[in-house]
Amino acid sequence: MESSRSLEHVLSMQGGEDDASYVKNCYGPAAALALSKPMLTSAINSIKLTEGYSSHLKIADLGCAIGDNTFSTVDTVVEVLRQKLAVIDGGTEPETEFEVFFSDLPSNDFNTLFRSLDEKVNGSCRKYFAAGVPGSFYKRLFPKGALHVVVTMTALQWLSQIPEKVMEKGSKSWNKGRVWIEGAEKEVVEAYAEQSDKDLVEFLKCRKEEIVVGGVLFMLMGGRPSGSENQIGDPDSSLKHPFTTLMDQAWQDLVDEGLIEEEKRDSFNIPVYFRTTEEIAAAIDRCGGFKIEKMENLKVADHMNGKQEELMKDPDLYGRDRANYAQAGLKPTVQAYLGPDLTRKLFKRYAIRAAADKEILNKNCFYHMIAVSAIRV
Repeated sequence: MESSRSLEHVLSMQGGEDDASYVKNCYGPAAALALSKPMLTSAINSIKLTEGYSSHLKIADLGCAIGDNTFSTVDTVVEVLRQKLAVIDGGTEPETEFEVFFSDLPSNDFNTLFRSLDEKVNGSCRKYFAAGVPGSFYKRLFPKGALHVVVTMTALQWLSQIPEKVMEKGSKSWNKGRVWIEGAEKEVVEAYAEQSDKDLVEFLKCRKEEIVVGGVLFMLMGGRPSGSENQIGDPDSSLKHPFTTLMDQAWQDLVDEGLIEEEKRDSFNIPVYFRTTEEIAAAIDRCGGFKIEKMENLKVADHMNGKQEELMKDPDLYGRDRANYAQAGLKPTVQAYLGPDLTRKLFKRYAIRAAADKEILNKNCFYHMIAVSAIRV
C-alpha cells in the first residue's frame, strides 16, 4: 500500500445508500455527536460577536463525509448562531446570511451529499448557502481569515498517509501479520504516533490561517484513555473493534486460501491513530494561535451492546451487519488496494467469522472520542 499522498485519492467513507454505505452504518459517529452536542453548543456560544459583526458568517465542516450526521452538526451551529445574533439584535430575526462549506477528500461521495441536502431543504426556507470544497484538511483550503466557525467531526483520527517507516519491509516497524496497530510492535505504534503528531500540527497551522481571531474551532476525533498504550481502551473493546480481530482473521483467510501472498497483506495498513488528550493539547500548544476552552474524553457505547440475546437468534444477519459496519469506513480504501473481487471475498469472510465467533458477539464494545473546543486568539 502506498504511503504517499495518493492515499487522499482513495480514502473515503463508503458512498451511496446501500447496506454497506456509511449513510446506513454511521451509528458510532451519531452517538458521539449526540454526546458532544452540549459542548458544541457551548463552543459556538463562546464566539465573539458584537454589534457591527459581519453580515455574512462562514462555517466549514471539514471531513464532512455524507449522511444525516453532517447536516445535524451544521444545523446545530447555524441555529445557535441565529439565537446568539437575535439576542445581540434585541430579539429580532437576524439578517445575517450563513455560508457553509462542506469539505472532504475528492474521493468523498459529494453527489450523495448534495442530493441529500437538496431533499432535506425540499422547497422550505433555506437556512444557509452551501458549497463543496474538495481537498485534504491537512492543507490550506480557504483564504486567510475567511472562516468564523470550523468543525471537524470524527475525521481527524484518519492520517494523511501511512508512515514511511511502516512500509520498510524487514525493519522493526514493518507491521507483519496485521493490518492495523492494535497489538503491534512498539516501533510500529511509535511510527504512527509520529505521523499523527505531524498531521495534527499541520492541520492546526492551516486552520490558524483560515479562522478569524475570536472564531471557533471544534474537533471531535477518535481517541483513547490517557496513559493507555493500546489504541482501544479495554480488552473486550479491543477484541471486538472492527479494525482488529475479525479484520486480521479475514485477511489471514485470504492468505491461507492462496488468494493473496503474505506480503500483500503485510503491506496494507489502516491509516488511523487514536490520540490521547495529552497528545492533542501538546500539538495545540506547539502550533499556537488557539486557546483550548474545553477538552473531554467521551465514552461511546457500540450500537449493538445489550442486544446479544436478540442477535444470537440470527448469527448470519449479525455477521453481515458487522461486515457492513466495517465496510462503511474501509471498503473504498481496501478496494483500491485489492480490487473489487478480492474485496468482496475479504468482507464475506469477515461476515462468516463474525457470525461464528460467539465469544466476540457476547462482548460489549466501547469507543473513545475526544471533543475539543478552541478559540482562535
